[in-house]
Amino acid sequence: MTGFFDYPKSAAFGRVLPKNKIYEHAGANTALKDLFVREVDQIVWRYKLAPETINLSATKSVAEIQVFDISLKTGKLDEAVLRAIDKAIPFPLIFELSHGGKRRSMAAYKRPSEADRAKWVISEYFSTDWVADTAARSPLPVALNLGGLYDALLSGLMPQQVQTIPGEDAEDIQTRVDRMEAIRAKTRDVERIKARLAREKQFNKRVGVNAELRAAKLELERLTGATAQTAAPSE
Repeated sequence: MTGFFDYPKSAAFGRVLPKNKIYEHAGANTALKDLFVREVDQIVWRYKLAPETINLSATKSVAEIQVFDISLKTGKLDEAVLRAIDKAIPFPLIFELSHGGKRRSMAAYKRPSEADRAKWVISEYFSTDWVADTAARSPLPVALNLGGLYDALLSGLMPQQVQTIPGEDAEDIQTRVDRMEAIRAKTRDVERIKARLAREKQFNKRVGVNAELRAAKLELERLTGATAQTAAPSE
């Protein structure tokens, strides 16, 4: 799957979503409004994937799935903009961003809070690379219900390293999202430790930082299912 899907005409919605409606529902402050003004040209509610539009039954967590097109003023979009839209719209969302003849798809895993079903838990965002607007789209994944369809749509956006781990049973969507976030966090740890190592001049301290770096890399390899091969050389 490419992360871009050929949504059925029966699900077409095509309604422009005014930015002020997002501000109202998300409680946007001045800084967030400025981001919308600087970065977003237009938001279009493109598709509504629901029982009455694609003939799939709703589930407890996924009553509908909405697909939004966001045309950008530049090639950048702060994720705070997407999070504000996610907070304002009480359904799982898939975003397609467009700029300069290219597009990319982004989404976070979004589920009702177990503590308060009126609130939503939103993961980190994951996305495809930018591709040409003319790039082919994949057929809509086959699913038994909207919950299964949502899992499949999100899987199309996830990096390959989070899709499966060789030799293990298939993971559910929450497990894969949790692992993706752990990979990102550990990757940031590795980069911070590398920066410390580059700054450190004392030999005995470099030995300790190198050991810390090896441990962090091994943990990252475990999370990604990679074969251990990047341990730092000994001093």
